[in-house]
Amino acid sequence: MAKSITPFSKAELLPQEETLEILKQKSSLFIGIPKETAFQEKRVCLTPDAVSAIVNNGHRVLIESGAGKGSKFSDKDYSENGAEITSDVAKVYSCPMILKVEPPTLEELKLINPQTILISALQLKMQSKKYFETLANKRITALAFEFIRDDDGAYPAVRALSEIAGTASVLIASELLSNTSNGNGLMFGNISGVPPVEVVILGAGTVGEFAARSAIGLGANVKIFDNSITKLRCVQTNLGRTLYTSTIQPKYLNKALKRCDVVIGAVRGKDRSPVIVTEAMVEQMKKGSVIIDVSIDMGGCFETSDVTTHKNPVFEKHGVIHYCVPNIPARYSRTASASISNIFTPYLLKIGEDGGLEHSLRMDRGLKSGLYFYHGILTNRAVGEWFNMSYNDINLLIF
Repeated sequence: MAKSITPFSKAELLPQEETLEILKQKSSLFIGIPKETAFQEKRVCLTPDAVSAIVNNGHRVLIESGAGKGSKFSDKDYSENGAEITSDVAKVYSCPMILKVEPPTLEELKLINPQTILISALQLKMQSKKYFETLANKRITALAFEFIRDDDGAYPAVRALSEIAGTASVLIASELLSNTSNGNGLMFGNISGVPPVEVVILGAGTVGEFAARSAIGLGANVKIFDNSITKLRCVQTNLGRTLYTSTIQPKYLNKALKRCDVVIGAVRGKDRSPVIVTEAMVEQMKKGSVIIDVSIDMGGCFETSDVTTHKNPVFEKHGVIHYCVPNIPARYSRTASASISNIFTPYLLKIGEDGGLEHSLRMDRGLKSGLYFYHGILTNRAVGEWFNMSYNDINLLIF
């Protein structure tokens, strides 16, 4: 009688013990928050109130002295809410979990211990290949908060900062139109018998929506341009009113730009913002009118745009005032810090409750989407393709 061939050994065919999942146990986090060193960056990841909530849940927070100064939070505010304060930068970077607004520099990465968890912005377009190679060599697990999704599939951190940028763009334009800023002396406000300020908004995303909301609230006449009919429809629904909307057609856009007092550019692109307003269009705009290019961090959507800073935010070209600061939310650092803190805090508490980041990544798909390095293995496709580096699907590493 022929012997049957089987791919299994005799031992593998015997009944096996059932393996049950071990109940997750709450873990204690030790979070380090260094001072931001990036140019004109004044935000901080956690407010003192957020620190209080985290410490009261059994975790430790170590903050570098002066980290909250730019957002008007003193060391005393943090220490009274349970944080540990130190002037030793290396001590902060030696914590098992590092929290930052801006990504750490290559010099700062040298201070981080191997196997550390890093949570910060990524700012892909501003990084070098060496940055990612350093993360890989140190076997770091890194999360980019601009990639984290919520239950609706939206990006909460990006949306929160976009809300600030949209609202701020109108407040900034209002100031630039005043006489004290050598503007046309116009006021945002529906004054009886006086024609309202004309505002053109390019882009119907979150920035565009909140810019429109603020401008309408101040009594301005608003026109929104976007090539997505769905986005234009959503803006009208969210604002609860019918307003002028149009696809980006040169004839209508040119006509609107000639009449407007303020134009806000909030159009994003895949690699770079598309240039929608040419120099010839800017030349035809009213003298003293204002351009706020919120898209400048991705190249800008006005041909005449050049990057400016918070110290010297404006320049004039063809008689039109240009405001082209890339990091508008940093101008309102305390509000921005509170907004970022509101996003971070629930995630940190959840990571602690789940027994560590590993467990949270298994359970939370939105958090997993923010991961771009897992124990030194690149897991983000965009980073891999941008820098021609090999990457792995995170779902093959965590299951």
